[in-house]
Amino acid sequence: MTATTTPPFDTSAPPPGGLLSNRSGNGRRRGVVNAVACTGLGLAVLIALIPLVAVLGYTISKGARVVTVNFLTHSMRGVGPLDRGGGAYHAILGTLEQVAIASILAVPIGLLVAIYIVEYGRGPLRSAVRFLVDVMTGIPSIVAGLFIFAFWVLGLGQGFSGLAAGFALAVLMLPVVVRSAEEMLKLVPDSLREASFALGVPRWRTIISVVLPTASAGITTGVMLAVARVSGETAPLLLTAFGFDAIRTSPFKGSQSGLPLFVFNQASSAFDVAVRRAWAGAVTLIAIVLVLTVLARFVAGRNRLEVN
Repeated sequence: MTATTTPPFDTSAPPPGGLLSNRSGNGRRRGVVNAVACTGLGLAVLIALIPLVAVLGYTISKGARVVTVNFLTHSMRGVGPLDRGGGAYHAILGTLEQVAIASILAVPIGLLVAIYIVEYGRGPLRSAVRFLVDVMTGIPSIVAGLFIFAFWVLGLGQGFSGLAAGFALAVLMLPVVVRSAEEMLKLVPDSLREASFALGVPRWRTIISVVLPTASAGITTGVMLAVARVSGETAPLLLTAFGFDAIRTSPFKGSQSGLPLFVFNQASSAFDVAVRRAWAGAVTLIAIVLVLTVLARFVAGRNRLEVN
């Protein structure tokens, strides 16, 4: 009978401290991966910001000197091609009215469509609505202008007007508002809806009092992206508003100018004085979009605080 000897320790077991060393190694590896990912993300953001800052800086440097009180308070009525006077007041007024008309039409309809898709829509109809919204997202701006030109300007005989331009811009705004609002509504936790339902609150009241206030900041951002997207459109205005050098306060009858049209017409000139006015018009348009964005975020922030 042979005696068996037991080894002083189990050679198959991990060495003392092996588990801790593995954890520390994994931690160091995760730290390195996190640092590399953060560095790559920062570089990507920087690369994306370089052309934006370059465009803004170059535009401001070329047009800021021309943006004066006279430029903001006078129109191009009676201004010759070589005259240094004239301004963009008529175009600023036209842009504000046309974008306001487009927003009044597109924002409520877009929110209702997004609410239907997220809260009520089921089955083939929901899929059809989303498909149509996706199709509208890819519509070129000139097609929207042609549609309003054929239907409103020629078909119904209403002629060129700021109202027609607002209709064309609303067609372009609508899909952007729908998609952005839809994504923001999806981010609202279902637990908030369920808590409201548990208290006996009907669905429509839950949407108004809980869902929309919670998503208001994101919806406002989407709306302002839509406003910024249509504020610089020129092709639809060429076919609907047509352009007018004098001040026209009413958008409902007669041709009307807009800042994109003003920039297009002035930049097409062969004279340096007109090109400088085009740069000034571009700076003014950027400033208007920036002011509208800040005001919208401020109002949305105050509404959210009041709800909370």
